[in-house]
Amino acid sequence: MRRVADLVVRRRVLVLILALLGMVAAGAIGGGVAERLSNGGFEDPEAESVQAAEVLADQFGVSPPEVVIIATAAGSVDDQEAAATGVALGQALASEDHVTSVASYWTLGSPPPLRSVDGNRALVFVTLDGDQSQLLDYSATLAEKYRGDFQGLDIAVGGEGPLFAEVTETVESDLVTAESIALPITLILLVIVFGSVVSALLPLGVGVFAIVGTFLILDVLARVTEVSIFALNLTTALGLGLAIDYALFVVSRFREELALGNETGEAVRRTVQSAGRTVLFSAGTVMVSLAAMLVFPLAFLRSFGYAGIAVVALAAIGAVVVLPALLAVLGPRVEKLRVRKLRNNTSTGVWHRIAMAVMKRPVPIATIAIGLLVFLGLPFLDARFGQADDRVLPPGSEARVVGDLLRTEFAGFDSSPIDVVALGLTDVAAIDALSAELSTFEGVARVDSQTGTYLAGAQAIPASLANMRFASDGGTYLQVVPAVEPGSAEAEALVEEIRGMDAPVDLALTGPTASLVDSKEAIYSDLPLALAIIGAVTFVVLFLMFGSILVPAKAVILNLLSLSATFGSMVWIFQQGHLADLLGFTPTGQLDLTMPILMFAIAFGLSMDYEVFLLSRIKEEYDHTGDNVGSVAAGLERTGRVVTSAAVLIAVVMVAFATSGVTMMKMFGIGMTLAVLVDAFIVRATLVPAFMRLAGRANWWAPRFLRNIYDRFGFSESGPPALAPIKEPV
Repeated sequence: MRRVADLVVRRRVLVLILALLGMVAAGAIGGGVAERLSNGGFEDPEAESVQAAEVLADQFGVSPPEVVIIATAAGSVDDQEAAATGVALGQALASEDHVTSVASYWTLGSPPPLRSVDGNRALVFVTLDGDQSQLLDYSATLAEKYRGDFQGLDIAVGGEGPLFAEVTETVESDLVTAESIALPITLILLVIVFGSVVSALLPLGVGVFAIVGTFLILDVLARVTEVSIFALNLTTALGLGLAIDYALFVVSRFREELALGNETGEAVRRTVQSAGRTVLFSAGTVMVSLAAMLVFPLAFLRSFGYAGIAVVALAAIGAVVVLPALLAVLGPRVEKLRVRKLRNNTSTGVWHRIAMAVMKRPVPIATIAIGLLVFLGLPFLDARFGQADDRVLPPGSEARVVGDLLRTEFAGFDSSPIDVVALGLTDVAAIDALSAELSTFEGVARVDSQTGTYLAGAQAIPASLANMRFASDGGTYLQVVPAVEPGSAEAEALVEEIRGMDAPVDLALTGPTASLVDSKEAIYSDLPLALAIIGAVTFVVLFLMFGSILVPAKAVILNLLSLSATFGSMVWIFQQGHLADLLGFTPTGQLDLTMPILMFAIAFGLSMDYEVFLLSRIKEEYDHTGDNVGSVAAGLERTGRVVTSAAVLIAVVMVAFATSGVTMMKMFGIGMTLAVLVDAFIVRATLVPAFMRLAGRANWWAPRFLRNIYDRFGFSESGPPALAPIKEPV
């Protein structure tokens, strides 16, 4: 690190010029990255449901409808005028570009399931061509053109295409709103925390460097693999948050070095050697947590791994290379435009007193803190996971209106069937028997197949020409219309029951519910590996930095305890819906499948971020004094303000996402806010000093063979004794 520091100080102007040119180039090239990103990525490409959908498309020419239209008549949809208008609506839709098929209540022989219970509404299904991003564009165009009045019919447009188009549009709009809220508040808080306008602007510069650079990296990746558009939200939030973290730590250390009488160049060198090393290790732990996203087959989760690794790496480079170069140019002028006076502060300030108070009574304080975290985490034992549906949008949105009507006014869920592909099955009698058996399963409204329509184990409607769409030379497929919500536990049980039945040939299932079951399986099967990677690599990184086996183990355990409290709160709030009215969302009795995994990776990384900041100063003090109690108190005094200030600033960035109209983004914002605040104010302020007091000298113990490894390969932060006075903003 000394060589890096020397280079940064000697070539500071060149470093800043290259950084500025890089930002300009990244902005010019990566500025249009959103156009290349995907709106999908929620499925495992190797899953049975995905492969069965490909068979349906290739052999039967069947694709699930991307657009579901509910047409409401003034009277009955069976009235002659309404029926004629319904046929005209289908013809108009069929003439639109990129529409491959249109099916409606009026063109399919008026089947009762496609008519509402009151008889005044009817369903129309529209299938489109194109890739996932194009489908959203085409769906949005159709929705904009046809919603409202069509020759006397009131048209509401929903379905998967318009839903995702509306969610994407809402998220993009909410992101602008969140940034407009968070940035001014963050800047004000930065001025308060840093005490001067000039130093407060430094984290924003590092943040812009990391965010713009990540946009370029995502732009390149999107040309060779699928990258989710939601990765942009993570890039912005994490880039700004970590820039604040790292810049706050580096600038605080730089001020200490100046206060000790070092000239600017030497202060920068010593800052890079000490705080810079800590930032790199901290960034490494965050990157490891986010890299675990890459083990999952879902492009949605992998995208957060791509974005997270890139933005963390660039934030670290910005804090360890670009920021020190800027500090070398500014020197003492970093205090320019000061809004608060400086005061001399010894190592016996408020955080020192808090640490000493905790270490005086470590057992009762640790017991109370752990009891609180366990209490908050208990609801997580009742967690249920599913996929987001139209209820992530606020009531009144177009796709949400269609979803609500489908749930309340139609007997079955014809828009979300379970398609059962039976290749090799051509015997009519066998198809008849399979159809009849499937119609007896609990949760089945009816079964449509090549041989007719079946209800409760018997053929209700004989086969007609319309049923021939279920046949091909290679076999047949059956359409199971559920009587329960597609994302419910009952629907998942129905999929498992069909897959486990004794059939004449192997059955392959597709459709929304089958896709949900497969996505859960893909995530659950890879989750242990992801957790093992996070835990093992984090343990190794912390051991190499501190030479202890107790400190890394304690860090992992406390972080898991802290995160369990966060996830328990998410279940209580979003799954059980206790704050639904206050926060403005609709509870569905389950959490989105992917969001807790994403939150875990980010929150675990940030928790380790704070852990490294705190422990690095404690270890530095312990190496100088050998006093366990004194080093813990001094370390907390030196980093307590930095960690809590960083947590509050990140919380402001994250909580801005809670203003989103999309429930899963609201959950992300509130969950991450709780995670960082609980970690900073409960774990770091109470549990860490309590456990380190109880462990005593064992904090830094390791077996001889591991000690030899540490002595050879380990790293430690160096610097002057931290007992000298420092200057801080009042």
